[in-house]
Amino acid sequence: MKTNEQFTGLTQEVWDFSDLVLKNRFAKALDEGAARYPIFRVLRFAASIELDVLLDSIALDGAWRAERIHGSSLILDRDGLFVSASGGRKADYCSCAFYIWAADVARAEEAKRRILEIAGPTLMTEAMFSIDWHFSTSNGLQSASIEEKANDVLSDRAYPELKGGVSAFIEAYLGAPETVLVLQGPPGTGKTRLIRAILGEMSRREGGQAHALYTGDMKALESDEIYVKFITGGHDAFVVEDADHLLKPRADGNEHLHRFLTIADGVVRSQGRKIIFSTNLPNIGDLDDALIRPGRCFARVHVRNLTGAEARALAEEIAAGDAEKMARASAFSADGSRGRSLAEVYRDLR
Repeated sequence: MKTNEQFTGLTQEVWDFSDLVLKNRFAKALDEGAARYPIFRVLRFAASIELDVLLDSIALDGAWRAERIHGSSLILDRDGLFVSASGGRKADYCSCAFYIWAADVARAEEAKRRILEIAGPTLMTEAMFSIDWHFSTSNGLQSASIEEKANDVLSDRAYPELKGGVSAFIEAYLGAPETVLVLQGPPGTGKTRLIRAILGEMSRREGGQAHALYTGDMKALESDEIYVKFITGGHDAFVVEDADHLLKPRADGNEHLHRFLTIADGVVRSQGRKIIFSTNLPNIGDLDDALIRPGRCFARVHVRNLTGAEARALAEEIAAGDAEKMARASAFSADGSRGRSLAEVYRDLR
């Protein structure tokens, strides 16, 4: 019987098959005193092709052995290379993320080059931003990533509360030292459109692709894990939609706001990255004073429904050059008796 050896057991729950394979290889390599995959790269892109068709082409390429986990993910494997791929579908394109582990830089870069070559002319070259969506399940905090087109064109008429116009407001926010932006107002008034425009402008400024950590799940915000991901990760922004309960004063029993106060302008700072909240809370006094104090909060914008005259002017601008839409726009009430939300304006013009 051996008496000088110590035995250690380790148990870990793994929810992704590729993660299981990879961690088993890591453990074996370390046990053998070897370095199997010291290089890591991430490749993200969007392509104007069906996701199944794209992943089929990549899987059947002779450069690697492939296993298809299900319709939206696969594993690529060969000596000195391991790739875990996943994708999502949008109406007119798909988006993909490839996580690449390699024995050396040359193999990692060759894998990236080969994948992009297979995607070929379907690659989308317009500005994009990436949403890293986090949500809570019975298995803990989970995430999914999707690439979004940065093609939102916002009219100044849609946001009369932004003095100086939408572009000037976004430029000022992205150039400001303050971290927090709060968009407050009823559903359908354009809060999400404005957030998308901000993320799109981030991508254009970077000459690449902005990455936003996103959630609307209160359970995901109840632990420290998502905040640690933001502080230690490479996200450009943290977006929280429908943050009504999160933004209420701490004196009213809000136990979670202190985490955002810490990363917005506390001991652990967000290092110039932005934190954007949207909320349907109707009153200015509904927000905690510490969150919106000068130096921490760039602006608190109360977006509202458009008056009848504002809605008609916006509708006529959108409908310009389209006779059918112009006819619908002319039916909008020009007086103040019939206001519309921004969502209603777009809906009524369809």
